[in-house]
Amino acid sequence: MNSRNYLALARPMVGALALIGLTMLPAGAQEAAPEAAEAVAGEAAQHTQFILNSLLMLIGGILVFWMAAGFAMLEAGFVRTKNVSMQLLKNITMYSLACFAYYLIGYQIMYPGDGWTIAGVIGAFGVAALEPVAVGADGVDLTYATVSADFFFQVMFCATAASIVSGTVAERVRLWPFLAFTLFLTALIYPIQASWKWGGGFLDEAGFLDFAGSTVVHSVGGWAALVGAIVIGARKGKYNADGSVNVLPGSNMPLGVLGMFILWMGWYGFNGASQLAMGTIGDIADVGRVMANTNAGAIGGALAAAILTQLLYKKVDLTFVINGALAGLVSITAEPLTPGLGTASLIGAVGGAIVVFSVPLLDKFRIDDVVGAIPVHLLAGIWGTIAVVFTNAEASLVTQLYGIVVVAIFVIVTSAVVWLVLKAVIGLRPTEEAEYLGLDKAEVGVEAYPEFPGATIR
Repeated sequence: MNSRNYLALARPMVGALALIGLTMLPAGAQEAAPEAAEAVAGEAAQHTQFILNSLLMLIGGILVFWMAAGFAMLEAGFVRTKNVSMQLLKNITMYSLACFAYYLIGYQIMYPGDGWTIAGVIGAFGVAALEPVAVGADGVDLTYATVSADFFFQVMFCATAASIVSGTVAERVRLWPFLAFTLFLTALIYPIQASWKWGGGFLDEAGFLDFAGSTVVHSVGGWAALVGAIVIGARKGKYNADGSVNVLPGSNMPLGVLGMFILWMGWYGFNGASQLAMGTIGDIADVGRVMANTNAGAIGGALAAAILTQLLYKKVDLTFVINGALAGLVSITAEPLTPGLGTASLIGAVGGAIVVFSVPLLDKFRIDDVVGAIPVHLLAGIWGTIAVVFTNAEASLVTQLYGIVVVAIFVIVTSAVVWLVLKAVIGLRPTEEAEYLGLDKAEVGVEAYPEFPGATIR
């Protein structure tokens, strides 16, 4: 029997001895005992709440981390065979770099506490410190959660914003310039604007509402992706001189569907754990409601995309249905708590419709978005932020639009500066020959789908 088993047996015995001891106390001491027991019970309840809140964020962080696999599989399915390894490599290195940049700079900027560099606008600069928590020690806020659990959950959101950009600019951007942009996005651009809402900055003070990040996460990635697509340009052969569009089919639809379902699953942590508490009956009920509404948003988006593509094109387009589900998820992310299931489905359905109508519009403007991230994350993110006013009585349409516009201007300007500087200094695109061969051969050196030699290897 190990020491943990001995402790498990010892605890009931200690409790029984304590009760026997209470009966043997003098009368005055016995009267004081209930007050002491009540204090101990209160402290235990506080500790339990602290533990459950931390656990929610840890589980949520794991689910959001799993979304990295979803993005990787989705992109691997939507790009051509000659660029699959490159997308997989980008997703691994981008995630790793995002987490490191957020640790070094981003987290402290996003959550400066009382240490704002410019109050309400620019947070504090410094490295995230995750000191061990001495429970009950002075200065430890037991009403929330451990700093380490909070960091673990929040860093996953930062990495998600970077993942959105990857799919849009796929197949025509070199690895290292893309990673350089990721560094700026995750260390500065994302955390600065996120601090305005989630760090207690000026958008939060103005009453801007964004429960889990339709604007703070998804539209930020969408704006950065849109600017990148414009600066980098379209893939060779995507658009003809007469304005017609050439379809460049993805390599593997089963991978695309797998990626969608992984993202769908991860979204339960993305939205559900954004409740940030489950230490009370009310909190855990809200977590369940958020998850149910998150699922409703996704099914609304998928069904709307399926119906609309059947009506418009006489066939159901699988890629639209995949992105319709994801757009429904983005749409419900800004407020997944207050709607009913039917309303949540309708909010998601509008997101699915946005995808169907906006993809041809992007092609009309010759904006090449390989995976459809701009309709899914940017446009549906804007819609979801506006939709908050339909179910949350505390929301103001003017304030919601104000938050959307402020974040848009900031991300567009900063992203444009970074993309253009990188283009001028080190270049963004591979050579025409490398793009024709595919980035798996040109940059990675490992092909996802190699052509085996005809001769039999003995």
